[in-house]
Amino acid sequence: MSTPSLLPARPRRRRMLAAGVAVVLAAGALVALVPSGAASAASYPSWDDVQAAKQSQSAQAAKVTEIKGLIAQLQSQSAAKEKAAAAAGTAYQTAQTDYDRKALEQRKLQSQADDAEKTARASEAQAGQLAAQLGRSSSEDVTTDLLTKPSASGDLLYELGAMSKLSEQADGIYSEASQDRGTAQALADKSKTAEDALGKLAAQAQTKMRAAQSAADQAQAAVSAQADNQDRLEAQLDLLTSKTKTTEAQYEKGVQVEKARQARLARERAAAAAAAAAAAARALPPAATAGVPASGGGGASGGGAANASGWVRPAAGFQSSPYGLRVDPYTHVYTLHAGVDLAPACYSPIYAAASGTVTFAGNGGGYGNEVIIDNGGGISTAYGHIVNGGIMVTVGQHVTAGQQIAQVGSTGWSTGCHLHFETRVNGAAVDPVPFMAARGISV
Repeated sequence: MSTPSLLPARPRRRRMLAAGVAVVLAAGALVALVPSGAASAASYPSWDDVQAAKQSQSAQAAKVTEIKGLIAQLQSQSAAKEKAAAAAGTAYQTAQTDYDRKALEQRKLQSQADDAEKTARASEAQAGQLAAQLGRSSSEDVTTDLLTKPSASGDLLYELGAMSKLSEQADGIYSEASQDRGTAQALADKSKTAEDALGKLAAQAQTKMRAAQSAADQAQAAVSAQADNQDRLEAQLDLLTSKTKTTEAQYEKGVQVEKARQARLARERAAAAAAAAAAAARALPPAATAGVPASGGGGASGGGAANASGWVRPAAGFQSSPYGLRVDPYTHVYTLHAGVDLAPACYSPIYAAASGTVTFAGNGGGYGNEVIIDNGGGISTAYGHIVNGGIMVTVGQHVTAGQQIAQVGSTGWSTGCHLHFETRVNGAAVDPVPFMAARGISV
């Protein structure tokens, strides 16, 4: 399986943007763009180098070759970082899945141990009651009655036979009680051993998650460096290989396009800030509505103001797959599905189910693009299969319940657009349906 790229391919602004940048630089209005990422400005030819190269056909050809090589290097570095991020994400997802499976097994063992403990106590209580009864009607008392009351010997012999049967029954009950206690202890020991092993598995999963986040950050930086520097290099390449008058006309048009783009981005940032302010305001409902569950609490809607428990539904859509063991529709392997799937439309908003701090935002292997939020008190929530370019938060960022954090996609091990939503208590995945229901939210 090939894991999708962290980010969507950036549209090529090739000739229009390249043209615009070159005219401004040639006019002396701006200095050469500074490459971002690992590359330094000294790694690329200056615009003076490009202009000088045009004076000599051989120098021009050499400069064209150099620039093409730098573009190829940027593309190669970006692809390598994305591949590394995908591998790290898969390693993290494998470790997390292993932990979840073992945690589920441990919970089952503990449940069996608890049931066996109840059975053992009941058996021991029954044996104790029988012992008391035997103490009240001992065989010595029956023998005494037989010697002092020979006329009632028939009845007394019957009592002796009954006592013998009762003693046999007592032996069986004591033996069963002993077996039940042994079973309870064995299951308790197994549960304790499994619980001790979980600590190591949890540590491994956390280590893999941190490595995946680091790889995702490096891939993001490489993609950004490619986008920023490739535009400049391709502008320089156009200057070397195209006719001056045509190129300058294209540059001027590119300047206008770039100005329009910057204005659009400014409007989008202002709109996003306004939306964030509105979300923050919604998170503090007026006293008149305090304690009333928000509309996001049920049905197929998502987001909105948090209810009295501080939770919201993380997305719209019906539940397409529940928590539990199943045959995975993507891998066709029988495994634990550690969350529930909600199936709204592609690109639908994903909301933080509760306030908290983002601890992961990147490639999660089979989870696809994933966001994890630490909601405090040992509780965390995870949101998987986010569309490429759809993660809207960063690690360390505080988010509020109902704040949009991403968009629904189909990345990773997915057969269609949906949100994979997990709830975890002390690191272990639990069924989100009763977990959320206990907080007034229906998923």
